[in-house]
Amino acid sequence: MALKYHTTFALLLLLVNLRFRGNDAAQNAKLAASFIFGDSLVDAGNNNYLSTLSRANVPPNGIDFKASGGNPTGRFTNGRTIGDIVVGEELGQANYAAPYLAPNTTGKNILNGVNYASGGGGILNATGSLFTNRLGMDVQIDYFNITRQQINKLLGESEARDYVMKKSLFSVTVGSNDFLNNYLLPFVSSGVRVSQNPDAFVDDMINHFRIQLYRLYQLDGRKFVISNVGPIGCIPYQRILNELNDEDCVDLANNLATQYNARLKDLVAELNDNLPGATFVLANVYDLVSELIVNYRKYGLSTASRGCCGIGSGGQVAGIIPCVPTSSLCSDREKHVFWDQYHPSDAANLILAKQLINGDKRYISPINLRQLIDL
Repeated sequence: MALKYHTTFALLLLLVNLRFRGNDAAQNAKLAASFIFGDSLVDAGNNNYLSTLSRANVPPNGIDFKASGGNPTGRFTNGRTIGDIVVGEELGQANYAAPYLAPNTTGKNILNGVNYASGGGGILNATGSLFTNRLGMDVQIDYFNITRQQINKLLGESEARDYVMKKSLFSVTVGSNDFLNNYLLPFVSSGVRVSQNPDAFVDDMINHFRIQLYRLYQLDGRKFVISNVGPIGCIPYQRILNELNDEDCVDLANNLATQYNARLKDLVAELNDNLPGATFVLANVYDLVSELIVNYRKYGLSTASRGCCGIGSGGQVAGIIPCVPTSSLCSDREKHVFWDQYHPSDAANLILAKQLINGDKRYISPINLRQLIDL
C-alpha cells in the first residue's frame, strides 16, 4: 500500500513538473525581441542623436510617459508610441526596444530588440530632406545588418538565426512622410510633382519598399507587421494648412494614401506567396484611424480635429509647428486623438494598438499580432 502511494505521488510530482516546464517552454517560444523600423510615429529617440530639425526631445513631449518620469525621450507624443504599447506591454516583453543610436544600445541590451525609426524618415531616400538629417529605410536596414552581426557574436550563428527567425517581431511603420514631406510639400524644391505623376511616384515607393523588405528577409526576418498609410488628409496639419473645417479632409492626400495602400496590400500578398517561412501581416491603419476620427466619442475622446499641443496662440503658424515648450497645451490630454498636428496621443495609440493585437481582419490580416507572435 505504501509503495503504491509513493509511486502515485511520484507520478503526480512528475506530471506537475512537466506541466510547469511546458508552460516555461511556451513562454520561451514567444516574443523575445522586437525590431522597429519607420518614422516619427514609432521613433523612440533616434533623432536625439542627429543634427536635425525633426526632434521631440523637449517638453511637453513625453509628459505622460511613465517610464521616463514624464520627461521627453524623443518620442513624438505625450506618452507611448504604438510600438511601445504593442511590444513592451501588451505582448509581455520586459523592456521597450531601445533606440539604435543611443550609447547604451550595446551588448546584451540588443537582445530585447532595437528601434531604428526616425522622425522624418521614409521609404525613399529623398524624403524628409527638409529636416537636414533623418534615417531613411535604407539606412535603418543598414543599421539592422550591424545589429544582426552583433547577435551572431552574442549567441553564436545557429542560435542567433533561430532567435531572429522564430522569436523576433519586425514592425515597419513608414510611408506617410513620402507624401507629407516629399510629394505633397507646398513648395516643390525637388520638382517631384513636376517630374512624376501619382502613379509613377507610388510605383517608386512600392518598388523601393519591396527591395527593403526582401533585405530584412535575407537577414532572417520572418514575422512582419507592415502598417499602411493612415488618412493623412485628416490630420490637423493638413486641415490647418488648407484652411478646412474640423470635419473636412484633404482629398488629394487621402487619395494618394488610398492608392498606395492598395498597392501595398498586393505587395504583402506577393511576399507571403514568394518568401518561404515568412509571414507578413498588414495593419490597416487607414481604416482604423478613420474609424477613430469619425467615432471618437465612442472611445471616450472629446476631439479628433485639433492637436492637444500647439492649439491656440499664433493662429495658423502655431497650428503647424511641432510641439515645443512655448506651445499651448490642453488640460485634457487623455481626451484627444491627436497629440500635436501630426501625431496621435498616448490615448489614441492605446486604442489603435489593442485593435492590432487582438483585432479582426478589418484592421489586421491575415492574422492579428497575438496570433503572429504565437506562430
